[in-house]
Amino acid sequence: MKLSVNVSSVLGVLGALWFVLGVVMLVPALVGVLYGETAAAWSFFLNSGIGCGVGGLAWWWFRPKEELGVREGVAVVTLSWLSLSLLGAVPFVTAGVLANYTDAFFETISGFTTTGATILGGETTPQIEAVPNAFLFWRSLTHWLGGMGIIVLTLAVLPLLGVGGMQLFKAEAPGPSADKLTPRVKETARQLWMIYVGLTVALTLLLLPAMSLFDAINHALSTMASGGFSTENGSVGQYGSAYIEWVITVFMMLAGINFALFYRLLHQQAGFAVRDRELWLYGAILFGATLLITLGTYAPLAGPDGSLTYASFSEALRHAAFQTAAIITTTGFGTADYEMWPSMAMGVIFLLFFTGGMAGSTAGGVKTIRHLLLYKNSYRELRRLVHPRAIIPLRLNGEVVPADVMRNVLTFIVLYATLLALGTLSLSLLGQDLATAASAAMSCIGNVGPAFGTVGPTENYAHLPMLAKWVLSFLMLAGRLEILTVLVLFMPTYWRR
Repeated sequence: MKLSVNVSSVLGVLGALWFVLGVVMLVPALVGVLYGETAAAWSFFLNSGIGCGVGGLAWWWFRPKEELGVREGVAVVTLSWLSLSLLGAVPFVTAGVLANYTDAFFETISGFTTTGATILGGETTPQIEAVPNAFLFWRSLTHWLGGMGIIVLTLAVLPLLGVGGMQLFKAEAPGPSADKLTPRVKETARQLWMIYVGLTVALTLLLLPAMSLFDAINHALSTMASGGFSTENGSVGQYGSAYIEWVITVFMMLAGINFALFYRLLHQQAGFAVRDRELWLYGAILFGATLLITLGTYAPLAGPDGSLTYASFSEALRHAAFQTAAIITTTGFGTADYEMWPSMAMGVIFLLFFTGGMAGSTAGGVKTIRHLLLYKNSYRELRRLVHPRAIIPLRLNGEVVPADVMRNVLTFIVLYATLLALGTLSLSLLGQDLATAASAAMSCIGNVGPAFGTVGPTENYAHLPMLAKWVLSFLMLAGRLEILTVLVLFMPTYWRR
């Protein structure tokens, strides 16, 4: 049987990406040198050499000779995220930070997919504060690389991958459709990364008055990537600083906005933002959820029922705004144990797990635009019941939504629910209680991080069985790549001519 996918071209591009990751690994290696962490530094130097050597040879022998097609683009994106996570996990084991490769891979793919679910802090794993700084930085860096997208970064800095660039961009871009801002996809990628870097630098500078430089950089990388890895076991809440919490809250909200809108604003096209219905819905959900949680956790209104509440309205507002932004943008930082909140506030948090940020942002989840299109399509179907012969186009921001986009949305929702159900069933069969199984699957496919039950905001994933961690790793990858990009590789017709 002759394959329909040009395997040689796929291997060539994967080799280039391995080479890029090998170069990137020099950064945590230098951090290890700076802090006198010899074992960590040598581990990253070694794996940098492996990545550059193997990747360079693969690119030299298999580099594409022609334009990449759709099938090759899909294969490159899925296999790149998987293979880079496999390579990125190795330093954890070679340096002795983690005892087994499963934990190392779980931590690494959680970083690249910006999920933020961690196995650190468990009975058999080190506390976060005990981990060498080189690896704390590596965790945050995997977030930052995965936030905007590994492929998008490569398209921005490697002209060699200009061939077939749009296929890679489309396959990796979060949302029902990719927003190409400039005629050349390489220029689009470069513009997006410039905005991303600018916001990261701005956040770092704003955090410096209340954090060390190392902590500020790490939290800026995690925040702008909507990741959630922290340098403290108690996450952002461990600092006990209202200033830090409000600054990070604002930037989490910004990270959940479509980066194309930032581009429009920089090019004096503010009208796009004003007319963007998805932005209005995103803002409305943020405001409404924050208000409900504030009222639900404000002690004079909540009542003495033994739940965690706050005596002052400003404190309730601060925690409500932070946790709302952390969950809707799938960042997953924590300042409070929301499982101890009153039922109403905890119910709002639960619903936010299924929301997600805007398409084109670094946030994961279902995405706000899909909810908007589903509501509009449902309303259109109700109108058709009353006027069965009417032709009612589906419009968004004044433009007709193509039928293939709506099909993509409906297919995504069905597959999302299916994977969520299968993930829950798998974890239940592996001995987890229903709350833990369902919420862990929900959190990982949505790339949120914390969940409920034994994987709540003050717990971790270290205690889960080895097979459960591989199941959740697959859900993280599928969720980050919008499910269809991953599942299509399992179709026999994808591989046959």
